Amino acid sequence: MDDCLFCRIVAGEIPSDKVYEDEYVLVFKDIDPQAPVHVLIIPKKHYDNVLSVPADDDIMGKINEAVRIVAEKCGVDKTGFRVITNCGEDAGQSVKHLHFHLMGGRVLTWPAG
Repeated sequence: MDDCLFCRIVAGEIPSDKVYEDEYVLVFKDIDPQAPVHVLIIPKKHYDNVLSVPADDDIMGKINEAVRIVAEKCGVDKTGFRVITNCGEDAGQSVKHLHFHLMGGRVLTWPAG
């Protein structure tokens, strides 16, 4: 999608502070971090949100593997972290490209919203 911010980041048109990248997934630091560790995990292929991923697509497994790798790399795998995806306007989804926030590095409060 030409007008998608995250697709443009994947294409290298917009710079990002990359933390991890493989064939399927890109992980970069959030530009407005809400915790000491706050990265965005996105599939390189465009999906509007979690509901638009076909059941037979393996991208969720690829994202889960990226979560494990990045949690270890950022040092929050032992202390704890949170993974969040927003789906739709009421949930606060501001970029219509499937993405997950991985946050940690401090005690996180609940409820989140």
